[in-house]
Amino acid sequence: MMNPKESPESTPQDDRQQPLDAGSADELETLSRQLAEAETSLAGMRETLLRERADLENQRKRLQRDLEQSLRFANEKLLRELLPVYDGLESGLAVETADVASMREGLSLTLKSLLKIAENNGLEQVDPVGQPLDPERHHAVSMVAAPGHVPGTVVSVMQKGYVLNGRLLRPALVAVAKGSDWRLAQP
Repeated sequence: MMNPKESPESTPQDDRQQPLDAGSADELETLSRQLAEAETSLAGMRETLLRERADLENQRKRLQRDLEQSLRFANEKLLRELLPVYDGLESGLAVETADVASMREGLSLTLKSLLKIAENNGLEQVDPVGQPLDPERHHAVSMVAAPGHVPGTVVSVMQKGYVLNGRLLRPALVAVAKGSDWRLAQP
């Protein structure tokens, strides 16, 4: 039987209240030191983590700002190259006593410089006269009788097409030579 002063709950407490021996005190000291070192290390890691997060956030904001600036000024080079064309057109319009021949020559020079700028920026003209109709790059708007031309070939171009760095911007509007049995594909 159990002594009335003892209860099952009080027995373990009595064990805990016993004085620690020298080995247990050293072990407790060692564990306390290790705990303090671990807490210090954890605090340092938290600080490093917060600093790294802040650096990543700052880098993300910087990249976003750089991207916005790039998009905002992406056309700067092209527009700078177009300024002489603009100036040429303005000075041509300012001349009041020009004859048709000199006006035509000025327009021709302006067009050449404009085409050169477009070419330098990856724009190519699609001028398919004499080539077979290519539905990927040409839009046939009419079929005409054209003796001496192979049926299905482009006879004339109403509006040139343009390709930018390999991607079609606008198909060429063309007239195609028709033959006795040649027809455009119907959708």
